[in-house]
Amino acid sequence: MRLSPEEIVAGLGAEVLAEGSAEPPLRATIDSAQTGPGDLFFGLRGSRRDGAEFAPAALEAGAWGAVVRRTPEATAPSCRFLSQSDEKRQLGWLLAVDDPLAAMQSLALAWRRALGARVVGVTGSVGKTSVKDICRALLPGRVHANSENLNTEIGLPLTVLEAPEDADVLVLEMAMRGRGQIAELAAIAEPEVAVITNVGPVHVELLGSVEAIAAAKAEILDRLPAGGTAVAPVEAGELEPHLSGVARQLRFGPGGDVEATEVRRAAGATEAVLATPLGSATFRFPFAEPHNLTNALAAVAAGVALGAGPEEMADRAASIGFSRFRGERIELRDGIVLVNDCYNANPVSMRAALDYLAALGAPRTVAVLGEMGELGPNSPGYHRGVGEHARKAGVDLLIGVGAPARDYDPDELVADPAEAAELLAARMEPGDAILVKGSRSAGLEAVAESLAEIEGPPGRGGGAA
Repeated sequence: MRLSPEEIVAGLGAEVLAEGSAEPPLRATIDSAQTGPGDLFFGLRGSRRDGAEFAPAALEAGAWGAVVRRTPEATAPSCRFLSQSDEKRQLGWLLAVDDPLAAMQSLALAWRRALGARVVGVTGSVGKTSVKDICRALLPGRVHANSENLNTEIGLPLTVLEAPEDADVLVLEMAMRGRGQIAELAAIAEPEVAVITNVGPVHVELLGSVEAIAAAKAEILDRLPAGGTAVAPVEAGELEPHLSGVARQLRFGPGGDVEATEVRRAAGATEAVLATPLGSATFRFPFAEPHNLTNALAAVAAGVALGAGPEEMADRAASIGFSRFRGERIELRDGIVLVNDCYNANPVSMRAALDYLAALGAPRTVAVLGEMGELGPNSPGYHRGVGEHARKAGVDLLIGVGAPARDYDPDELVADPAEAAELLAARMEPGDAILVKGSRSAGLEAVAESLAEIEGPPGRGGGAA
């Protein structure tokens, strides 16, 4: 973070309570246990404790400095740990602000502008993490992107603050659970390319309707600069009215500006010719899921918006790797294939995952489904619809996990992931294809992890390959 202490103090709007090194910090952190030499620790206020309580531990661990909440008293009681001996030892910078989170966001904006990197913002109901992961691999230059799910009002500024000074492109995934949150994140990111993967009934419990979700996702469009580009699907649905005011757009999907032709799938891979406004190229992707080809179209469209040619992006396609729990394909013993897609779930992603399961062509398909959260009063209906889709897709054994999963009308209903893993261990057969999917709160990663560790007798399921 090549900002001087003076620039950091100004970016934070901080009061200096103690000074430290003249060198810049390495990165920002919010967990004192993960803070080491050279880090800038932010003592965020939680529901139970003030993060300032952990500032002493961070400074003792060698932190460059700590940012804590300013209190009304001139002596800042939240920083009482600063004894006279501490000041003489110059443990590090101690900076007081009104709101450490707002200060961290403000500093992230300052660093984002100092970097001068080009920024791609990615949001949407489904697929945004995969699009981010594909962008990380395909886009030219040194690309910095969110790790795992650092895509919130806390995670996004942390992502920006750990960006290296030679970053050419920032790909910033933006999560949303309510109105105004995408606007808040876009104000920090200031993207010149805004990717909206799609809009569906995700967080409808909080926003009330898919139309309201579309309006919240579209907040990213309001932050586009003159000449900025919106990347959206050809069939944008409820998002369409919000796109009408954006002059420069790239649409992805059949009939769009970026589309796939001559698609061939085999052995967990996809080969396709992608046509773009900058020409066509043959891409060889290390995945076979149709929905990830759609995600790749969105990522390629983002690259085109930045001026990247399809040939150079195609050369990088083999390096695509996805974040954990997102469609991980695990080969188990006896030819059993486990698809670990349990990071999150909603009606759109559930249907796509079930279609992929059916497309694997296994002798028998098994779906282990946990609940889909935050679907509002129509939640039972959404679950019933997914269960019906599973039957139409030809799922042979449907296992529901948890009480809400009864609405899938499963063949077996179990109470928790541990019981699901036990049932699967007993029911797996050679050659099975198994999908494990549910909202993060369902904790179904425990099912996948248990299956990967099973050592079963020959001719039955079990055992990690």
